[in-house]
Amino acid sequence: MRMSLSKNNIIVPIADSEEFFITNPLYKTADIISEEEVHQLEQQNDPTGEFAKHAYLVDEEKEKKAFKYAYLDFIEKREEDEIQLFFVPNYSCNFACSYCYQEGYDPAKQVLTTEIIDAFFNYIQQEFAGRRKYITVFGGEPLMPGAKQRELITHLIKKSNESKLDLAFVTNGYTLVEYLDILKTASIREIQVTLDGTMEIHDQRRYRHGKLPTFSRIIDGIDACLSAGININLRMVIDKDNIDNLPALSQFAIDKDWTTSPHFKTQIGRNYELHVCNSSPEKLFERAELYQYIYRLLKIHPHIAQFYKPGFSITKHISENGQLPTPLFDSCPACKTEWAFDYTGTIYSCTATVGKKGEELGTFYPKIAKKEKVIEQWQNRDITTIEKCKSCEVALACGGGCASVAKNKNGHVNTPDCRPVKQLLSLGAAYYF
Repeated sequence: MRMSLSKNNIIVPIADSEEFFITNPLYKTADIISEEEVHQLEQQNDPTGEFAKHAYLVDEEKEKKAFKYAYLDFIEKREEDEIQLFFVPNYSCNFACSYCYQEGYDPAKQVLTTEIIDAFFNYIQQEFAGRRKYITVFGGEPLMPGAKQRELITHLIKKSNESKLDLAFVTNGYTLVEYLDILKTASIREIQVTLDGTMEIHDQRRYRHGKLPTFSRIIDGIDACLSAGININLRMVIDKDNIDNLPALSQFAIDKDWTTSPHFKTQIGRNYELHVCNSSPEKLFERAELYQYIYRLLKIHPHIAQFYKPGFSITKHISENGQLPTPLFDSCPACKTEWAFDYTGTIYSCTATVGKKGEELGTFYPKIAKKEKVIEQWQNRDITTIEKCKSCEVALACGGGCASVAKNKNGHVNTPDCRPVKQLLSLGAAYYF
């Protein structure tokens, strides 16, 4: 049997090391090897048989079959996956954040009604009958102050309870205390709240109209939710203006005992150009640049890891689970396991497109109508249909990236949004292994 290098091998030098990290996402293998072993593999010299054993050297025909079977398995499992349904009750907001991308939108003058909420629930129960699903309430700011908004959110929670569906909320957190009594009546999966740093830094970025501060009220809301046993997903949106505050925010969360709570988790959001972004481009990080910076911060301030551990592509998963994740044939959930809907009765593909003119995929109110051909473009997109992905060695760790970003850059969803997989693996191998 003639053996050749697997097309799915990824080999990277480990940061701050003379060794190399090799992984094959198709066969779910990974190792740390020497420079000499890299040369041996490149020459297809396998004196111990270990390269073949770990599928770095393979029979080409067998690899094609393995790829096909893994792809079919991926598609089958995705069809059984839980669907996340985003619902936007409004695009208005009580904040005027310095980098808000939705400020470029021109929202409809229509307002949400209980009739539209009822139509939304009728639609999703018919369209996604038999599928596991949950609803994430998004914005704008879904928990706006005022009696009318409370009434609408109360009705939405009532409908979700009747449908036995979990809810999640994405909120700026300013009114969490006022809404807590209502939220306690729902089956809340999590509440995502954004905090961009400690008080001084956060209040320079995420303020109310008139640049009024918001930090203290958000902290009160997080404390109240955690005390009530409601899961908090704390998100820090990072750019070059606030990244050096990550160690201080981490220590703040540690001192608050948030990081020891079973109801608390975190994520880092990269501030980037989506459709409209008010941040100056020079303040924004490229993805690899951001994680190189975080890697350096972790080495200087190891306590950050109590607050946030970066994924560094698949290396965190390997570190925590002792094995590789399933090969990633598609990293874009839009129109597959994610849909978005808004208060105008309009259907969109995902949170990256919801509310943007020209991205409408249909309506659920006042009548049901869908642009089936456009939806199919989103649904058919994966690394087997994107030309550049077909010959890319990191495709099974990248998945083709975000279709909305790809469309913005290239004019079509069936193009790649390339992720810096090799750079991330290099950093992750150094940090986790």
